[in-house]
Amino acid sequence: MNIENVNVDKEIKIIFMGTPEFSVPVLEGLIEKYKVRAVVTQPDKKVGRDGIISFSPIKKVAQKHTILVLQPEKIKNEYQEIIDLRADLIITCAYGQIIPKELLDAPRLGCINVHASLLPKLRGGAPIHKAIIDGYSKTGITIMYMNEKMDAGDIISQKEIKIEENDTASTLHDKLKILGRDLLLETLPSIIDGTSTRTKQNENEVTYAFTIKREDEKLDFNKTTRQIYNQVRGLNSWPGAYCLYEGKILKIWGCYQSYEIYPTAFIGEITKIYKDGFGVKTSNGEIVITEVQLEGKKRMSAIEFINGLPNKEKLIGKILS
Repeated sequence: MNIENVNVDKEIKIIFMGTPEFSVPVLEGLIEKYKVRAVVTQPDKKVGRDGIISFSPIKKVAQKHTILVLQPEKIKNEYQEIIDLRADLIITCAYGQIIPKELLDAPRLGCINVHASLLPKLRGGAPIHKAIIDGYSKTGITIMYMNEKMDAGDIISQKEIKIEENDTASTLHDKLKILGRDLLLETLPSIIDGTSTRTKQNENEVTYAFTIKREDEKLDFNKTTRQIYNQVRGLNSWPGAYCLYEGKILKIWGCYQSYEIYPTAFIGEITKIYKDGFGVKTSNGEIVITEVQLEGKKRMSAIEFINGLPNKEKLIGKILS
């Protein structure tokens, strides 16, 4: 979609709420076509040992365009300043806090959300990761009216995208953030003129994509080769899948599927050295690891990792857990 073809309406006052990089194209698209009265984003964070203050990607965009920035610590208690701005419409995209009913009810055109899944599938904070981890063949963007329940409001519009065999969370993220911008700008005119449709979500089809936890990152080689492959892709490039190698955390950044059978090997056992990595036995075959990062080391190819070992010839037979 060419966003230049979307009608500009600078009279509609919009408040945008978002935080991460995913939200940036959405905000930038809005700024070109509409009056963004203010941006609401998460509070600044201290990063690293020196405690350097880091702004969210959305705050940086807002400052570039001299847009008012609000950063409530807890929006459930700190929303009156936003209401007082008397926006016509609030648009959220990966903001990061639950929005209270008082704020949802304030704008005359309501509150809408740009969500990175085909609702009611994958409600929650990690829909991009989970779409790949759970083996979905497609996902997409949903524009929805918001209510008090998580991602449960009426659907306004949707657009789907195929999940390619080699997609990672990172590549899918980059595709969806552009699709989110385009679908929002395509949908907004009908919201503004009151002609948008509202379709209730089918509660019988709901699935969830809760925020990734540490235990979700741990590989279990008792799973199938396909499940492990999906998990590695779905956690790349953040936060990364991992296992343990000789008691140390070994991040797994790249792999591919192999269905070689090693009937006498143990689950998690390193089975073979390939020209581009090493094989590990799974419940139904083998996964070939191609890119790793040992605890305290840089990210590297599996071959670099192997060549750096003091006894690389003894790698076969070791157990990853």
